[in-house]
Amino acid sequence: MPTPRVPRPAVVLENRPVDGPKRVLLAAPRGYCAGVDRAVVAVDKALERYGAPVYVRKQIVHNKHVVSELEARGAIFVEEVDEVPEGSHLVFSAHGVSPMVKDAAAERELQTIDATCPLVTKVHREATRFAKKGQHILLIGHDGHEEVEGTAGHAGERVTIVNNPDEADTVAVDDPDNVVWLSQTTLSVDETMETVNRLRARFPNLQDPPSDDICYATTNRQAAIKNIAAEADLVIVVGSANSSNSVRLVEVALQYGAKAAYRIDFADEIRQEWLDGVASIGVTSGASVPEVLVQETLAALATAGYSDIEEVETAVEDLMFSLPKELRQDLGDDDRALGGRIRT
Repeated sequence: MPTPRVPRPAVVLENRPVDGPKRVLLAAPRGYCAGVDRAVVAVDKALERYGAPVYVRKQIVHNKHVVSELEARGAIFVEEVDEVPEGSHLVFSAHGVSPMVKDAAAERELQTIDATCPLVTKVHREATRFAKKGQHILLIGHDGHEEVEGTAGHAGERVTIVNNPDEADTVAVDDPDNVVWLSQTTLSVDETMETVNRLRARFPNLQDPPSDDICYATTNRQAAIKNIAAEADLVIVVGSANSSNSVRLVEVALQYGAKAAYRIDFADEIRQEWLDGVASIGVTSGASVPEVLVQETLAALATAGYSDIEEVETAVEDLMFSLPKELRQDLGDDDRALGGRIRT
């Protein structure tokens, strides 16, 4: 779905001399993943089909621009279902929810649309299955993140959250021989594997999930910035502060050789002093970021002389997801054809 532009101040930076030619290394892939696109389209289609207001529990995706545009169209974002008038339409965000949240929505007779990313749903199913088998789940992720709360809710008391590698050295379980690990889908690939290795050193019989839980988009965007970082005097990551995968991109860029790295929501947040002495700039964006924000960033950098742009592609993404089943049932054939399949 084309995302309208939020009006922002015009950006004109100074074109100061540096040693060597100025250039931008533009990471590919970047920006929207299939799960994010699906969720945003779901809210858009719900507004078209049912009219405003449509309620959304939490932010549909972690991006200021996207949330602001949907609010302008009539979406109302709430923290919990008890804020939603009975009988209203409610969309669950891409990060997923626990069974308790779904039960609370049912009690209020809300007409729910589940926009949970299918890759997050996969982790939910794994958590449910392992918990039913009596295994203890070590969930690698950030305590308090919506996705982690949703996944943990599918495992009840059979889950312990491990926030980082250091916590792997101290986490306690009742039966060290009956432990499995799962992870949040938007983590640093390298840090997650370090956590797993340290857990396995303590629990040699630690079981792996059937497949990697970190989503393809997170993995691909980190691989792309790793490929660029060592050549970049500066890396700019477009993405919001509450976007885990965007924040991880800054960390990965620094870890893999970027001299400096910063995260911005909008192009007007670029600071002139960041560019002092900088010849090569790497640019990427998190998986919840529409391309319009990247293009505005490139336009701002061009005013400072960084108009030579080289796109560095490390993977091609063509994963497609269907719209949530609740929308597929209510939309007509034309709407299903337009919005039922999403290609990144």
